[in-house]
Amino acid sequence: MNSAGVTAGRFRHVYDPSEPGQRWYINDHTLIQEPGGSWHLFGITHPEPADPFDETEFAHATADDPSGPWVKHPPVLAVDRERGERHLWAPFVVRDRDLYWMFYDGGGSDRTATGMGLAVSTDLFHWVRHPASPVFRDGYDARDPMVLRVGDEWVIYYCATSAPGGGNHVVAYRTSRDLLRWSDRRIAYIDPTTGTDAGNTESPFVARHGAHWYLFIGPRPDYVGTDIFRSDNPFHFDTSDRVGHVRAHAAEVIVHGGAYWVTHAGWGQGGVALAPLYFPS
Repeated sequence: MNSAGVTAGRFRHVYDPSEPGQRWYINDHTLIQEPGGSWHLFGITHPEPADPFDETEFAHATADDPSGPWVKHPPVLAVDRERGERHLWAPFVVRDRDLYWMFYDGGGSDRTATGMGLAVSTDLFHWVRHPASPVFRDGYDARDPMVLRVGDEWVIYYCATSAPGGGNHVVAYRTSRDLLRWSDRRIAYIDPTTGTDAGNTESPFVARHGAHWYLFIGPRPDYVGTDIFRSDNPFHFDTSDRVGHVRAHAAEVIVHGGAYWVTHAGWGQGGVALAPLYFPS
């Protein structure tokens, strides 16, 4: 690994969704700020212990600053069985055309053709599913979407396997002009590990710093661990590009106060934690 790699400072817990007499967790999550206003956090949630196939609603909390204090609100979305959803996993929210767009994995009866769901909102509190949802299907358990603007198009990154029925764990991506119609899948990163269920390319997050693009994925090698890969091409990362590691699960990167920050959450992690993130100069 490059000795001048990406590092994180000390993580500090900023939000615990637990209630009196009941511990709750936040797993894959997303943070977004209203223009000049409050921060909103959405995420997988469930009482401890972990039961991923019973994760059926998205947590919601708000704060004036990512470091808190966070105010807990009622869940914003519940699983829709009539649409074939089996669970609600890994929301990611972007803003475009005065509308907020939430992408998420709603599952389905066929884990080789998981539905990538879409809900929209004007205020971040009230969400409705878009008529186009799910916007595409992929496998195996294609999930953990992250959406980014690159040039004049949108890119959605997500974890999957090299073939829908299994194979190498990969970070796949698709492109779109309107957030509704998506291209066929392409591959941004392929890992030598193979399987079907949870792998080590989960929770992909792509961030730009200077002239380089950085891909965050995990768990690597353990549940609390995220590897970071650097490239000059946002559509191609290689195992040889590893330039950092942070002790985080389901890491999300935000920019606040002119600095970069990285989050940490997951089963048994006591909620959401935040740490400063440092890129090599």
